[in-house]
Amino acid sequence: QVQLVESGGGLVQPGGSLRLSCAASGTAFSIYTMGWYRQAPGKQRELVAAITSGGRTNYPDSVKGRFTISRDNAKNTVYLQANSLKPEDTAVYYCNAALGPVHYWGQGTQVTVSS
Repeated sequence: QVQLVESGGGLVQPGGSLRLSCAASGTAFSIYTMGWYRQAPGKQRELVAAITSGGRTNYPDSVKGRFTISRDNAKNTVYLQANSLKPEDTAVYYCNAALGPVHYWGQGTQVTVSS
C-alpha cells in the first residue's frame, strides 16, 4: 500500500513556474514508476510526466521542454518542475505510483494559470 500526498499547486501567471511535490508513504517507493497526471474540467485525465525506477522519463509533446519530473528515493518524494506555464496547463494535478497493474493516486492539487 502506498499513500501519496501532493503539494505545491496554486495560482501562477502565464510564463511562470511551479514546483509540485508528491510525498509517498508505505513501502518500496523506489521500485514504483511515478507519474504526474492532470485533469481539466470536462476533459479526460492525461499523463504529463513519468519516471521509472531506473530514472527514465517520459513526457507528452504538450509539456516536453517545459516540465521536468524527478525523484528522490531517499525522501520518498517525486517532483514536477513546471516552467513556461500556459493557461491550458490549468488543471488538477495528480500523483500516481504504478507497479504493474497496481496504481495508487493522490488527492490532487489545483494548478491555475491566469493573469
